[in-house]
Amino acid sequence: MSKQDGSGRQVTAVPTDDASAHILHLDMDAFFASVELLDRPELRGRPVIVGHRGARSVVTAATYEARRYGVNSAMPMAVALRRCPDAVVLEPHYDRYRGWSREVMRILGDVTPLVEPLSIDEAFLDVRGAMQLFGPPFAIATGLRERIRRETGLTASVGAAATKFVAKLASSRAKPDGLLVVPAGETLAFLHPQPITALWGVGAATAERLARLGLRTIGDLAATPLDTLRDAIGEASAARLHALAWGRDARAVTPERDEKSIGHEVTFEHDVRDDAALERELLRLSSRVAARLRRGGWVARTVGVKIRFGDFRTLTRSQTLAEPSDVAERIAREARALFAAAATGGAGIRLIGVRAENLLPTGAVARGLWDDDQPWREAESALDAVAERFGQGAVERASLLAPGERRRRSALAPLDSSDVGGLD
Repeated sequence: MSKQDGSGRQVTAVPTDDASAHILHLDMDAFFASVELLDRPELRGRPVIVGHRGARSVVTAATYEARRYGVNSAMPMAVALRRCPDAVVLEPHYDRYRGWSREVMRILGDVTPLVEPLSIDEAFLDVRGAMQLFGPPFAIATGLRERIRRETGLTASVGAAATKFVAKLASSRAKPDGLLVVPAGETLAFLHPQPITALWGVGAATAERLARLGLRTIGDLAATPLDTLRDAIGEASAARLHALAWGRDARAVTPERDEKSIGHEVTFEHDVRDDAALERELLRLSSRVAARLRRGGWVARTVGVKIRFGDFRTLTRSQTLAEPSDVAERIAREARALFAAAATGGAGIRLIGVRAENLLPTGAVARGLWDDDQPWREAESALDAVAERFGQGAVERASLLAPGERRRRSALAPLDSSDVGGLD
């Protein structure tokens, strides 16, 4: 697979009429960083890192110029700045990313209704039904990339293949700002020289077990008897990886995805022991989760919390609600109860998170005659309307303000807040 810095890039330079590569995987290039550069064009061509400065902050995104210094997302910011001391660090703006993501997905939907978003910046498309109007996959992918650049100022890479797995692998090889078409008849020639870690589901531990068998490439795995693979990695993994190694992937592009959870978490600059401050943070995170539930038309049956201590011990706890909810006050109440039951004993908290799980469409839930959450639901819907018009933070809950402070989003000045699941 191509390196994250774009070295080893492979593209289809000559137009092709091949129609077998009807599944496209479109992936925006360094999406968060590219969105930030829309407002800072003078920084184009320079190493730019998106994230918060601080001892415990992590890299949210990096331009390809920064990646060439070995800077990658999720890397500690301190490490990134040691590797690339001249990098410009920009604060993240998640609302902007979601807005531009919607624009990109709208463009994709103009070509085919068969669009399956994978995340905020990537999606699969099945363009078989669009070829009569727009031409072969190469022409469709080229047109999409040109339109995205023209209408948003952003760049995208596309892989086109006969299966989802190969299309996604091809888009990674085409980065940045490239297009790679892998016709069905050339699938194995493309796949087999790739490193074994390019297979979905092969992490460090699996790669190590396969390396003991002398397997280094996808072709090596394809040539290995299934019984040998089963002994090394188990029945299910062996069957799945062997099929992928031979280009077999029957998954269709499905526009509707069953979302499982929505969550937010925060890593603190310093370990926190103040229970009152932690409870305010749980409410702040619950408010963000609830707002996303309402925006997506979901309610949650289960609330979960994640607690990471200063020594990196991590606890997760969850509780099923009596009635599914999209109300921050209800979610926060359960999150606080879960936190209290965890009995942290005053230990320093490094990270805390809130997650809504087991989601249902709002319309699928019948409310009782008496709805104890109705006053809160109305108040929070009013906050949604204000945020939609004036932006996030225009109005804040008084309970989120630390004692004696007139206005502050959180008493803890969280270092880094990240979406850890989503519908956007």
